[in-house]
Amino acid sequence: MSGFRKTADRGVKYMELSVCGCRIHATLQGSGPQRVVLLHGWGCSSELMQPLSNALKTSMQVLSFDFPGFGQSSRPPEPWGVPEYARMLEQLLRQLDLIPCDVIAHSFGARIAIFLASSNHSLFRRMVLTGAAGIRPPQSEEARKRSEQFKKLKKIAETLRSAKVFGSLPDRLEDKIRQKYGSRDYNALDAEMRKTFVRVIGLDLSERLPEIHVPTLLIWGDQDTETPLWMGQQMEHAIADSGLVVFEGGTHFAYLEQQDRFHAIVRHFLLED
Repeated sequence: MSGFRKTADRGVKYMELSVCGCRIHATLQGSGPQRVVLLHGWGCSSELMQPLSNALKTSMQVLSFDFPGFGQSSRPPEPWGVPEYARMLEQLLRQLDLIPCDVIAHSFGARIAIFLASSNHSLFRRMVLTGAAGIRPPQSEEARKRSEQFKKLKKIAETLRSAKVFGSLPDRLEDKIRQKYGSRDYNALDAEMRKTFVRVIGLDLSERLPEIHVPTLLIWGDQDTETPLWMGQQMEHAIADSGLVVFEGGTHFAYLEQQDRFHAIVRHFLLED
């Protein structure tokens, strides 16, 4: 079931929709037969996609929304992984009758786009992926040792907790372990969303890349440390109909840092036919 919460000026529809057990905050603006959905990154929201939405709405319909667990949307009813987020997106697009459409995705959003595009070839017409996540980097020896140490210490905390005689000590110990060994993104989450985070990053999408058959534009910052440039190069090699554009000096958020350039390239790619 879906409904419009309110309709603002300038043709922007603000919506609160029920999809896969979640309340989804979304906006739909612009007009025309061509449609595009914008997918934000992990820990972000649709607000960061607003400049892009404003740039595209004069030529097409633009859907922007907050993924469950972020922005103004509710969190998933249980820990989700990439397949669950992908199922939610497909159902949202069908609910709004926006299939087929183009997709522009950043980081975590690209994980969802890759999963869907590789499993259902009729959903998307063209894709733009920027700072795309989805390839699991090789684990260094140092990282492997840290992971083993984390698991050992966490097991100790769980053993202490099961004894039920140490009060809050197990919780305090586990918190210190998490702060020392967990990533910045992991530590920023509460206990339930950490489970979702682990499931999301645990899925390597490398083998799905050759199954993508829609024209795909990859845009990368050469100073991206979250999803290094080699990941974009690997995606270009694996996706048959793809091309890579590198933004010199750009970081993981190159699409925001060099907005005019990004918007011009994207508009040309999506509207060139």
